[in-house]
Parts: sequence; C-alpha cells; structure tokens
Amino acid sequence: MTVPYWRLSSFYFFYFAALGAFLPYWSLYLQDCGFNTLEIGELSALMIATKIIAPNLCGVIADYTGKSLKIIRIASFFAAFLFIGFLFKTGYLWFATITVGFSFFWNAALPQFDAVTLLHLKQQSHRYSQIRLWGSIGFIIAVTAIAELLDYYSFSALPMITITLLVSIWLISLITPDADRVAYKIEDSSIWKIIRKPEVIAFFIIYLLLQIAHGPYYVFYSIYLKQFDYSSRLIGSLWTLGVIAEIILFIFMRKLLTLFSLRRILLWSAFLSMLRWLIIALAAKSIYWIIGAQLLHAASFGSSHVVAIHLVDQYFGIQHQGKGQALYSSTSFGLGGMIGSLLSGYYWDDFGAMVIYSTAAGCCFIAFIISYFAIERKVILNK
Repeated sequence: MTVPYWRLSSFYFFYFAALGAFLPYWSLYLQDCGFNTLEIGELSALMIATKIIAPNLCGVIADYTGKSLKIIRIASFFAAFLFIGFLFKTGYLWFATITVGFSFFWNAALPQFDAVTLLHLKQQSHRYSQIRLWGSIGFIIAVTAIAELLDYYSFSALPMITITLLVSIWLISLITPDADRVAYKIEDSSIWKIIRKPEVIAFFIIYLLLQIAHGPYYVFYSIYLKQFDYSSRLIGSLWTLGVIAEIILFIFMRKLLTLFSLRRILLWSAFLSMLRWLIIALAAKSIYWIIGAQLLHAASFGSSHVVAIHLVDQYFGIQHQGKGQALYSSTSFGLGGMIGSLLSGYYWDDFGAMVIYSTAAGCCFIAFIISYFAIERKVILNK
C-alpha cells in the first residue's frame, strides 16, 4: 500500500496549526478574561491532565479493535464541537468544564495518529520526521498570522480561529485511509512485561522530567516576556523561531539517525534542554540570549520527541503500538506537563521566573543522568 504522505502530513499541519493558535496566546487570552496566575496555571494543568487518561483509554480500544482512525475521527469531531463552549465566557467553573471536555478528545487523537503513521510507514519509520515536520510548518504559520492579528484586534477572536482549525483536523481525518493492522485480544497481551523492563521504566521517567521542565514554558513564557515589554508580534516571532529550528532538525533527522545512536541523541537533547531553561531563567532581558534559547527548541522538543517515537516503536512493537504511544503521551505530555503547569502556577508569584526556570533546568539535568546510566546502548540501536 502506498504511503498517503500528503494526507498524513495535512493532519499534522492542521493539528499543530490549532496548537499554534492557542498555545502561545491562550495564557494571555485567559489573563485578558480576568483570570489570575493561579487560575491560569490550574486551567492549563486541566488541559494537560486529560493526556493521562484519554490517550491510554483510546490506545487500549484502538489496539483491541484495530480501529485507530475511527477513534481519531470521533475524537477530532468532539474536540471541535466542545471548543465552541469557549465562545460563552461565564467564569472559571465553565472554563474548567469546557477545558476538560475539549482536551480529553483533543489529547486522544494525536498518539493514535502517530501509531497510524508508523503503521503506514512500516519498514520506513525513518520517514516519520519528514511527515511530522509539516506539523511544525502549520504551527509557524498559525503563530505568525495570529501574532499579526492580535496586534490589531482583541483576544476575543482567538477561540473562533481555533475552532476553524479544529474543524479542519476533523475533515482531514475523514479522507485519511487507515493502515493495515491486526486486532489483538487484551488477554493475550504481554505489555506489562514490556513496561516492567528497566530501560522502559527509565524511558518514562526521563520523558516525565523533560515535560515537567516544559510546563512553565507552555503556560507562562508569553506572560513572562510581556514583563520585559516584548510585543505580541515579537513573542509570536520567538515561538515561531523555536519551531523553525525544530523543522530544520526534522529535515536532517534522518541523517542524524544514521550517524548517531538514539541514546546519544537523547543525551544531547537532555543537556541542551537544561541549557535552554537556564538561559531563559537568567537572561530573558536580552533578545539575543532569548533567540539562542528558542533555537534550542530543536533539542528540547524536536530531537527528544523523534527519539521517543522510535523508542516506543522498538519497545512496544506493532501489537502494542497504540498503547505504547498513548503511554508515552500520557506519562510525558500528560502527567509531566500537568505537574509542570500546576507547580509553576502555584509558585510563580512566590518564587519568580528565575527560580521556576532554574528548577526546570534541574529536571533536565536529572533526566540526563538517568539517560546516561539507566539506558543501555544495546537496547536502543537504530533499525
């Protein structure tokens, strides 16, 4: 079966365009709606927390039924439908309810689409980064366009823009073909034997820590830069710069995977992530240092994520691909992101940005140490 490259790429394009519509600006939108930093942290944590449950539940269903794409279509539809609720601003409880409902379905879709993509690629899994880079392109276009709009219009336009992109995700899912796969019975599963392996446990801890470190970035980075009189356009440009670095990394990732082991790339990713958060903690006033920190997004997210996708593919195999991608998503982006968002929200006013981002750097340092000692070279040799 021919790989449906453009349909797979289009899903990533619109998915991350939607992410680009609200991730850099959602905290500013919430601030504009009158929420304080604690409430912003809690609402962001709720959005991330559903990644703990939604991907795992859908991963089990997908691997049991072999109907990953059907799950993606249902999840994409309800994500768009529920996001409409943000058009009716009636206070914290309403926002919290809509956030949980929308994000449950939103967070369920991507891990299953990663699994579908890998099933389409079969023995060409190295092409994943070439497809995924279109998500980064979509993110850049959305961030740049919305930055221009927000300099002239109010934040009230943000929900409607995001809804349009969410509907596009659903429409793309309808024309994307499913990949050939076999449905497996849960009672025949040996997934717990995989999860109990030391290198797999280490893998989840490493990515948990790396995403805890990202928590204050996703929630408060834009607010933080506003304190230094960065304009919305410049803030959007800085978010865009990070994703441009990510795209360049994705373009060359196939070559890097032939030159270096996954373990070595992971070690460099953790080290450069630590450096990135330290720069943001200590030198946010300098646009030049901040530009350098944004370029390191290629490591803190880009290379570390590609390594994770390949490791999950190797650790969990075809039978458990959906559950494996779901566990990775829920443990790192879900639990890790929730912890990072909550803690940064609770302590932002008390300790300040320098302490928060320095703590994020400390998490990456611990991840680096675990990667060095706990991940065996022989387990993660490239295919």
